Order: sequence, then structure tokens, then C-alpha cells
Amino acid sequence: MTTVLIVDDQTLQRLGFRMLLEAQPDMTVAGEAANGSEAVRMAAELHPDVVLMDVRMPGMDGIEATRRIAESGGRSRVLVLTTFDLDEYAYEALRAGASGFFLKDARPDELVVGIRAVAAGDSVISPGITRRLIDTYTQRVPAGRTVAQEHRLAQLTERERDVLTALAVGATNAEIADQLHLAESTVKSHVSRILTKIDARDRVQAVIFAYDTGLVRPA
Repeated sequence: MTTVLIVDDQTLQRLGFRMLLEAQPDMTVAGEAANGSEAVRMAAELHPDVVLMDVRMPGMDGIEATRRIAESGGRSRVLVLTTFDLDEYAYEALRAGASGFFLKDARPDELVVGIRAVAAGDSVISPGITRRLIDTYTQRVPAGRTVAQEHRLAQLTERERDVLTALAVGATNAEIADQLHLAESTVKSHVSRILTKIDARDRVQAVIFAYDTGLVRPA
């Protein structure tokens, strides 16, 4: 069973999510929180597989709550949901450690699939903002690598850098395999090792690392 913590300051919104999730045979609601502070506390207590996180809430917002949950090193992964189609929210949420970003107008089946994907260790981004999110990154000039980033980057082999570069511009495993003349299973192995070496939770965090370190630069 995938356990989910619902975080939203609107009671009716939480009820709607609960009804949707409890109708799934493989999901159960671990609890509900009405603000970021409650979310951080309950995530530490309940250890849910997925935290379904709103952005705009009184007190601690969803971005800061996501950052604290991610930095805690726990097993919970965060899927951010918002009614506001603003790229900056997506950018900050993913930098904070979220494994996905969806708009609340997503279809129920899309949300359920997204939760399952995040619980399985994948990353999901609402299709409507994916391209704009990548464009946002390409317009940001990195401030310079930190010592930690330099160390992580130095651990990558030349082939792993090639794979990370392709991944950062949105290539799928199949496309990377074609570009680099590798078997798709080999690409998957490379991606797994890359995530370990750069201490990234998923592919989204790997993309952020690639842009932040200047491995991939604006065109």
C-alpha cells in the first residue's frame, strides 16, 4: 500500500483528495495537515510514502515545508500541487526537493498515476509546464559551483557526464541510448549511478544539478 499525507489549508480540498485516494485499492491516507508546519511534523511521525503538498498556506508555505521534509533525509517524497500556474512555484518546489509538480486541474487519473510514479521513485511534472520549466532553467546563469558540487561532479566518468547532459535537455532513456550508441539498459544503469554519485533523489534533481553546476548552459 502507498501511504499518502494530504497537505492543504482547504478542508473541502483535503476531503476531495481523501475520497479519491481511498477509492484506490493500493493507496491509503496516512493523515491530513492544514499547513506547512503540521506537514513537517506529521511527515516525521508518520513516514508516508508520498506527501501531497499545497503551495499557498498560512504560516509555513508548501515550498519551505518541502525543503524541510527533503532535508530530513526521510523516506517521504513530495508531490506539489497548486492552483497557480506560475513557473516560479515549480522552479522553487523542485529546487526545494519535490519529486513532482502538478496543477490542481489535473484529471483524477493523472494525479493517481503521478502519486504512484513518485512513490516508485520516479519524478513527474505537469505536462503543461514541462517545456517552460526547462526554458526557465536555461535562462538562469549559475552563481558558481560549491565545493560539494565540484566533488560530486568530479566523481562522474566522461560517459556519465554525457548521459547527464542529454538527460538535462529532456532526452528519454531511449533517445539517450540512440544518441550515445548504447543499449537502453546500459543508459538506465548509468542514470542510476549518476543519481547516487551526485546525491540526487530522482531525474528532476539531476537536471537541476546539471544546470546549477553549469554542465549544461543556456543555448
